[in-house]
Amino acid sequence: MCVFVNEIETHLRDKLVPFWEKLKDEEYGGYYGYMGYDLEVDTHYEKGCILNSRILWFFSNAYMLLGEEHIKDAAKHAYKFFKDYCIDYEYGGVYWSVTYDGRINDSTKHTYNQAFAIYALSSYYDAVKDKEALDTALRIFNLIEEKCTDKYGYLEAFDREFKPAGNDKLSENGVMADKTMNTLLHVFEAYTELYRVSHNEKVAACLRFMLGIFKNNVYNEKAGRQEVFFDRKYTPLIDLYSYGHDIETAWLIDRGLEVLSDSQYKEMFAPVTHTLAENIYKHAFVNGSVLTEAENGINDTVRVWWVQAEGMVGFINEAQKLDASDAGGSRKYYKAAEDLWEYIKTYIIDKREGSEWFWSVNADGTPVRKPIVEPWKCPYHNGRMCIEVTRRMKK
Repeated sequence: MCVFVNEIETHLRDKLVPFWEKLKDEEYGGYYGYMGYDLEVDTHYEKGCILNSRILWFFSNAYMLLGEEHIKDAAKHAYKFFKDYCIDYEYGGVYWSVTYDGRINDSTKHTYNQAFAIYALSSYYDAVKDKEALDTALRIFNLIEEKCTDKYGYLEAFDREFKPAGNDKLSENGVMADKTMNTLLHVFEAYTELYRVSHNEKVAACLRFMLGIFKNNVYNEKAGRQEVFFDRKYTPLIDLYSYGHDIETAWLIDRGLEVLSDSQYKEMFAPVTHTLAENIYKHAFVNGSVLTEAENGINDTVRVWWVQAEGMVGFINEAQKLDASDAGGSRKYYKAAEDLWEYIKTYIIDKREGSEWFWSVNADGTPVRKPIVEPWKCPYHNGRMCIEVTRRMKK
């Protein structure tokens, strides 16, 4: 296992960090927003604010792990662009995207986007102790709680002035959802990080509120999975089993419970997070890789980069829980993570000079010709996997 961990840390330091550093836009700030499958960078492509948030999160956490000053400089570069251009100082919150030179491109305000801003700003504060970043994160948190909630949970899509809009950006599979498991998960993730660095009790109360939604509305106890798309009252809209989100949720809820340190909620969720991880191992871990989803019981056989990354962390998290409880059974999860890393090295990592990870590969391992970088293709999932595995397992 030591070689396995060392390989992942080396991949972070020698492959992922340099790749994203080379995308730094020295003229207009931030990082270039697009690299095609042909490895050509479009320097005038829009800069997605989610992408910028995730880059900020990545460099902040890579710096905290590796301690190299050039990585802190990369985080500061991301923060300056984010602060100067991604935040709407008139109506509050964060835009969906800006142009390559920082003008408003898409002024949509989405709760998902606000959450990633909080996630990134909280980590950046932890990395460099810039209180302005924490204050901004808390301001966006208060905005979400004021503008983006109803009595059932978290609303999602708004125009620039936070008037309700259609949720096309987070709806897929032929439905238009008022609420999604995906957005709820990432608000929970963001608030976990914000609470970790701020110890703000209002944030803690919101974490408990979201845990209630997961338990009572999102988690399907009979099926041992989460539902994905909902109407306003959290009635499921489609039969979709999102394998990637379930394994990600398993460890992110465990992380939130660890930060929250509430024994009642830990006891309540112990069987939930275990079942989510166990069912992914049983139903979605196929030929050393994790399937993406199943709609109406039919598996999508394309392997997506972020699902493999989250599978790594989810399996290791479950193994470590079993080790800590002396429950036994951890070996199969460690072995799954080992096999998954071999799959990633063989098929998902793009071995071409100047590239990173493929977006996805077909069932036979051939790459799908999708961009290497675009508004959703980022260093957040694979970078976070490297950071998590190294933090958890390096002796």
